[in-house]
Amino acid sequence: MPDTIRLGVNVDHVATLRNARGGAHPDPVTLAKRALEAGADGITMHLREDRRHIRDSDVERLMAEVSAPLNFEMAATPEMLAIALRLKPHAACIVPEKREERTTEGGLDVVGQRAHLAPVVKELVAAGVRVSLFVEPDVETLEHSALMGAPVVELHTGTWCEALAAGDAAAAEKAFAALKSGAALAATLGLEVHAGHGLDYDSAETIAALPQVAELNIGHYLVGEALSVGLPESVRLMKAAMARGAQRRTTA
Repeated sequence: MPDTIRLGVNVDHVATLRNARGGAHPDPVTLAKRALEAGADGITMHLREDRRHIRDSDVERLMAEVSAPLNFEMAATPEMLAIALRLKPHAACIVPEKREERTTEGGLDVVGQRAHLAPVVKELVAAGVRVSLFVEPDVETLEHSALMGAPVVELHTGTWCEALAAGDAAAAEKAFAALKSGAALAATLGLEVHAGHGLDYDSAETIAALPQVAELNIGHYLVGEALSVGLPESVRLMKAAMARGAQRRTTA
């Protein structure tokens, strides 16, 4: 089990703010550098089919200007596979993507789309890219993820976080129990466990206590908090929350 937990900062919504007006400000690459200076362990960018926030040039610049790990979120499409194979980022997280959604909604249908996903995973792994699959924490999905050869799964925490935000204690307890058992199963299957979607300081502290979790990827909340305290401070506060959670791992 990992002794420490990493924070990947997703800067997609820095680009959302930039694109709302056009031009070059605020610059997601500059803010990525600030996040790393504040203690982030890596940067996540999701290059969507419609380029609604991150642009190709953002990814190119980050690869050229930043030595820290880049987690390239991507749909399993020929276009995105070609970009990932050309750039060879540290990691590629394959996510479901629908043009009409506001953000990624739910995990990949690994079971139903295995024939489509497996060749993508194989090509990325062969190119030396660490592949993760963004998935729900259910048994069949995790087992198929392992069989597909992906070394990492990122557990979708959105259902749990939405229940917490709604004050639905029963739903939140059920969702967290699924995350806890899913993380344990994934580790027994030889998968590295990451988690993300909808996390804030409190929920990040809670899930960081799960001993199998090696990395959290967080974006929207950190960018929102940055409007009040600045991105470096929001990163430092998140890292502190994660550290508090990780300290409880012996009793988790």
